[in-house]
Amino acid sequence: MEPLPESSDRNWTEPGIYEVSAGVYRIPLPLPNDALRAVNVYAVTDGEKLVLVDSGWALTVARQQLASALGGIGAELADVGEFLVTHVHRDHYSQAVVLRREFGSKIALGQDEEPSLKASGNPDRLPMEAQVDLLFQAGAGEVVKALARDFGTDRRHTEADLWEAPDEWLTPGRRPILPGREFDVVATPGHTAGHVVFVDDTADLLFSGDHVLPHITPSIGFQPVPAELPLNDFIDSLRLVRAMPDRRMLPAHGPVSESVHTRVDELLEHHRQRLETIGSQIAAGASTAFEAAHRIGWTRRNRKLSEMDSFNQTLAVLETAAHLDLLVSQGKLAAQVVDGVRHFATP
Repeated sequence: MEPLPESSDRNWTEPGIYEVSAGVYRIPLPLPNDALRAVNVYAVTDGEKLVLVDSGWALTVARQQLASALGGIGAELADVGEFLVTHVHRDHYSQAVVLRREFGSKIALGQDEEPSLKASGNPDRLPMEAQVDLLFQAGAGEVVKALARDFGTDRRHTEADLWEAPDEWLTPGRRPILPGREFDVVATPGHTAGHVVFVDDTADLLFSGDHVLPHITPSIGFQPVPAELPLNDFIDSLRLVRAMPDRRMLPAHGPVSESVHTRVDELLEHHRQRLETIGSQIAAGASTAFEAAHRIGWTRRNRKLSEMDSFNQTLAVLETAAHLDLLVSQGKLAAQVVDGVRHFATP
């Protein structure tokens, strides 16, 4: 499998290895039953040493495609010295754990992912335990029942061993990657509490993980240990990236884009409008995040909440709750908890 040049004419999910810049290659890997379809892993090499940004999901087919792609630059899985992981979702982290066991590669992850990583590795933890609690607070007991029907309620013994600790907890600052090449590690909480992006000044690139995606708005705060105001964190992180020099954006899902600023501006405007739209549902009589989520459209197709599967309903309700909580923190709404359910009203 020979490296191909990046091209906007090609579907970004097509398996292969694509040269983004000198010594930087994009490798899309498949995801199981996931609307995102693929995750981009990026190989950074000087011809001797090899580092990967993110790792993919621990699937046999993903491992095979990664091995095949690396062969295009004369490398093998055993040559990967280190995985730099943007955040601790399994499509980014789990394959690194499996390959480390076999080949001894190192894993580096943002420091503030530690609480969620520990929770994920707890074999007694129920599936989406924190999200179920938040759904009850949002008045979405119907969604909890749907989740139980679709995913069951068994404990996660078989998955807990995928959440081993990294070899290094990353903190913000400049860090050597290869001889003569450094990345800036930038904390960008919001999608998860410990999400980081990597800035490569040498090639004028930003490895944006799930913080900035070209086609979709990242989910907010979907993690085992929820943040207090994840949307506030996310917006602050967007503004941080916007204040940095503009660079080519290398996202985890979607094609390479020429300007991270362009997409950040779109995301900031999206959430400005979403705050206004969701807040207006409370003024119009909705009381809970679940009720507000029912009144607005979702995805580019403007789908109704009832038309979505239980997992995407969960994301939608929790995103609605995150917007409402931010409006409360801004003094634009008031909130009170009645029988475990958070109710909102105009001040």
